[in-house]
Amino acid sequence: MSVLDAFSLNGQVSVVTGANRGIGRALITALAEAGSDVVLLVRDPDGAQPVVAELTDLGVRAAAVGADVTQPAQVEAAVASVVEQFGHVDVLVNNAGACIHRPALEVTEDEWRYVMDVNVNGVWHCAQAFGRQMVAQGSGVIINVGSMSANIVNRPQWQPGYNASKAAVHHLTRSLAAEWAPLGVRVNALAPGYIKTEMSPVDAPEFRRHWIEDAPMQRYGMPVELGPSVVYLASKASAFVTGEVLVVDGGYSLF
Repeated sequence: MSVLDAFSLNGQVSVVTGANRGIGRALITALAEAGSDVVLLVRDPDGAQPVVAELTDLGVRAAAVGADVTQPAQVEAAVASVVEQFGHVDVLVNNAGACIHRPALEVTEDEWRYVMDVNVNGVWHCAQAFGRQMVAQGSGVIINVGSMSANIVNRPQWQPGYNASKAAVHHLTRSLAAEWAPLGVRVNALAPGYIKTEMSPVDAPEFRRHWIEDAPMQRYGMPVELGPSVVYLASKASAFVTGEVLVVDGGYSLF
């Protein structure tokens, strides 16, 4: 196998949660460009049909399956649907996430629970349900989208719930990787820095001083720049890599 062949995902089936916009959309597009059939796991599969059409135009099979990642029964049903339609599932990217900017003393109980439910419980429900299928077939790759916020405290905004949730995602990644490695399943995490999406107002003047000017590369990232990293983690190119967190933040967390 040549080096470039090691990055091919031909014949694979990849599922990405929250794949209808932002980072998720960029990641699922990259997986499709690498040859993988793809499934968008989203709350509104009808609304994701334009993305499905774009992915199909790349020459792969694509579908949208409905599920709220915070609801384990819905996730279990989604696994069954994916396997029924595609026969197997090889890659899961846990991308769906939520963030609330609020000082710790002002965070409400509902806000805390919401962030934890999406960012931690959602990852857990999907990893467990799809992991069960992967263990049964003896192979699979799970990529959890964490954040550099698991390793730093962001400024000037305060976001204690988000930071704590992403730290949990990173260590859950390591825990699952250790347990499932002998069973043929690799688990890694991708930890982005400031990426321009609807969820991250990188162009806002009040954030530029700390988010952009303090970063070694002095710029934010674009979702498409994360695509090659997820292809690497999903493919045979990273066959001897598990339990790792790949930080893609333009050097922000160096300081």
